[in-house]
Amino acid sequence: MALLPAHPSPAPPEAPPHPPHAHTPVLTQPGPAQADAQPGPAQAEAEADSAPWRVPTRERPRPAGGRRTYGLVATDLDGTLLRAGDRVSARTRAALELARGAGARHIVVTGRPVPGVRGLLAALGYEGIAVCGQGAQVYDTASGRMLSALTLDRETAATALGKIEAETGALYAAVDQDGTDGHTLIEPGYRMAHPTLPARPVPHRDALWERPIAKVLVRHPELTDDELAATARSAVDGLATVTMAGPGTVELQPLGVTKATGLARAAELLGLGPADTLAFGDMPNDVPMLQWAAHGVAMANSHPELLAVADEITTSNEEDGVARVLERVYG
Repeated sequence: MALLPAHPSPAPPEAPPHPPHAHTPVLTQPGPAQADAQPGPAQAEAEADSAPWRVPTRERPRPAGGRRTYGLVATDLDGTLLRAGDRVSARTRAALELARGAGARHIVVTGRPVPGVRGLLAALGYEGIAVCGQGAQVYDTASGRMLSALTLDRETAATALGKIEAETGALYAAVDQDGTDGHTLIEPGYRMAHPTLPARPVPHRDALWERPIAKVLVRHPELTDDELAATARSAVDGLATVTMAGPGTVELQPLGVTKATGLARAAELLGLGPADTLAFGDMPNDVPMLQWAAHGVAMANSHPELLAVADEITTSNEEDGVARVLERVYG
């Protein structure tokens, strides 16, 4: 799948800070029948004033009538672009080629770190820019080069874990190390939510901090993902950004860093911005990205937090939800 190759140029100066974009979403179900829905409040992460990257946003007028296309297609991987078994269907491959033929670029935006996704992207034939590590890493697959990366201070990470455990009791932790060759380290008791991602056990928590890290992953033996994420957000306020990226995947990343900040940086490299972007996702970590984009699409299998902020709801990842929208927009 030649997934819309991108050849980055030097990044222009960063845009000045703007407040996160907010809108009242209208949820629509594609197809002849339009389903009424009552959207709930957006529960996106609030970006701190000290955020290392700020997300450029602006008012984006919608065309009056008619169909519009977009110069950038941004897709999450797990639960969105990928079917079970890390597969992309033939229909979705064809739809991405259709978008490419219309001049659109494709950017993968994933919570997986670069080392954990590089082999998958190669197997898929992906040749563009990838935003990885929940937005902390911007990686050029064509050159194998990290274009930009942010790390979570290890002392801050250890402090954050202590604050969470003071509220929840003992939990289990893992880290994604920084860099294109970093490892995922897991302390005793931590179980990887995604069995295809490689991990290296360490004997005790102190070993998690042996080199710079991109993010921390936490699990609790009793709390649900939503309960753990809510408690962690309250406990580490002002220290790190907390996201819930999927079943068994609650993560701490550098303060203010989200998929939206990483996508904004990658889009800048291509001379594109939010008004050019059609974005797809399924979990709460995709909320900032869908709010940043001109049009945000949630999969039918999405978490309620994402459904509440989406402009449109498509079918599930197993039912080619991404392809259905691309066929309509670019067909």
